[in-house]
Amino acid sequence: MVRLITHNLLACHAKGCTTNNFPLQFQDVSIELRETEFNADFIRGFLPRLEWAALVSAARQLGDTSLPAEQPEMVDDEFLQKLHHVLLEIHVEEGAMVCPNCKHVFPISNGIPNMLLAEHEIG
Repeated sequence: MVRLITHNLLACHAKGCTTNNFPLQFQDVSIELRETEFNADFIRGFLPRLEWAALVSAARQLGDTSLPAEQPEMVDDEFLQKLHHVLLEIHVEEGAMVCPNCKHVFPISNGIPNMLLAEHEIG
């Protein structure tokens, strides 16, 4: 399933697409919100691995504006709850992710992204 925790790790690897291939842009998406159990330690531990600007941009593409543009230095429970919601509770069910460089479209169907490339697209 496409959640923003996953999206934050995905880049385009089409043949010749080596720059400006992250983050993938959402297009024509439908989302579903699903509550998940909050684990502050997990969110706190994952925080250093995030590409913050990409996460905020993706969340805003999906209509969520709860995260600040800059990653805060001080992390409290309210912030961790918001980050948990963005990373784990927003599910992209249908639509596509598009490479900002080569414009390759990665379709999303039933919450599953198709990241496979055709043989001629493999570098």
